[in-house]
Amino acid sequence: MTSTFETVLFTVGDDHVATITLSRPEVLNAFNQQMCEEFRELWSLIRGDDSVHSVVLRAAGDRAFSTGVDVKAPLQFPANVWSQADPGDWLSPKANRVWKPVVCAVQGMAAGGAFYWINESDIVICSPEATFFDPHVTYGLTAVLEPIGLTRRVPLGEALRIALMGLDERVSAERALAIGLVTEIADRQELWARAHQIAASIASKPPAAVQGTVRAIWESLDVGRSVALARGLAYTQIGNPLSEGTVDRAAVTRPEFRIR
Repeated sequence: MTSTFETVLFTVGDDHVATITLSRPEVLNAFNQQMCEEFRELWSLIRGDDSVHSVVLRAAGDRAFSTGVDVKAPLQFPANVWSQADPGDWLSPKANRVWKPVVCAVQGMAAGGAFYWINESDIVICSPEATFFDPHVTYGLTAVLEPIGLTRRVPLGEALRIALMGLDERVSAERALAIGLVTEIADRQELWARAHQIAASIASKPPAAVQGTVRAIWESLDVGRSVALARGLAYTQIGNPLSEGTVDRAAVTRPEFRIR
């Protein structure tokens, strides 16, 4: 399946992996109002399409995954301050209640608003030259939404350092791996293929079990431990009828394990 958008490329393969490619390399894949609106449509499409089991999120070009908002094409906000919402929420899978795993492949610069995607992806990998930074405070802007989301992925001190150092410091791929921002570094030539390999492996598993796992873990971040465990128990009863798995274990083929 292929759908047509102007700021992104979108396909779904026979392996049940949807691929989203940010496609504004001429502006370092910065997002504008149209991209926000197209992502809102994309996430709705992915959420409702049971043929999609997992998602690869990647970006065209070599210089940047994304440098955040396109400053030459400001986002649109209602005049009434009390009616305003964050258009960046349309970019984020979990904000759009997408529980299908997202594997994000980062190359080049990932700055500012790029964290809307990175923060809510389930698995993030990058190429060796990737760098991560948030320029807000350098430009006299309060850094809030991106670093708050980042605190769910990395230690508090690391999130604060990224937010407060602004343009004076960039997190390297090696440092990103060390602090848990990414889980793997892949050569640039292999990055997309590796992301797809991970997504396809996940997509081959029973989708209800996978999506229930993703939802339970992410929702646990919003509540205390006891509530999270109680809700998680309910999810096991919903996702595993009579507490039994849906796969014949004897029939499962066991691939060669990859040690990372």
